[in-house]
Amino acid sequence: MDLYLDSADEADWEDLMPAGLFRGITTNPLLAQRAGLTYPTIDWAAKARRARGLGAQELHAQVFGPTEGYVDWAGTLYEAGKAAGLKAVVKIPMTPEALRMVPQIKDLGGAILLTAVYHPKQAIVAKALGADFLAPYFGRMAEAGRPALDMLEQMHVITAGRPRILVASLRDADQVVALAHRGLDCFTLSPAIARSLLSDPLTEEATAAFEAATTASER
Repeated sequence: MDLYLDSADEADWEDLMPAGLFRGITTNPLLAQRAGLTYPTIDWAAKARRARGLGAQELHAQVFGPTEGYVDWAGTLYEAGKAAGLKAVVKIPMTPEALRMVPQIKDLGGAILLTAVYHPKQAIVAKALGADFLAPYFGRMAEAGRPALDMLEQMHVITAGRPRILVASLRDADQVVALAHRGLDCFTLSPAIARSLLSDPLTEEATAAFEAATTASER
């Protein structure tokens, strides 16, 4: 089971990465905006060093702007990852224009993830292109009225482990459980969902009872 923290906010990184739960960190322009960052000005070398210092083995970040700039930007991210001692993964949205840049980015020798996936047919494209990861937006699929669970099962069969399905856009821990029950084993989680996985009210109640018993025995 591989879990990734889905955030551009280093406060979330510092809070959650030391738990040892996450293989790496994933981010994109929307997450950067929510963290108060201007995506084109992010210092990826500094981000990669900070991620590695907190225990991340991978950093996934998304291309942006005109497609003709994708290759140079990908090269910058790969170099940042190499210098920091982690694996950098370039995220590319599954639009026809962006997909045309995949062969050139793959020629750089780094890993790629195809993102914003909504249909099993896109898993066929990702497998044919030799992508390393495929990121279906599970929550958004369900909210759009698509049979998200069935579609994820189809993607799981189609890919057969290559590319790796990294499920994104999850809304709660129950969705993670439902997908894990069906054999999916790679998820990127918001900080809120990550925290919900780490706690349960009944566990807290039981632990409090243990502590109370310890105190009583000392009297």
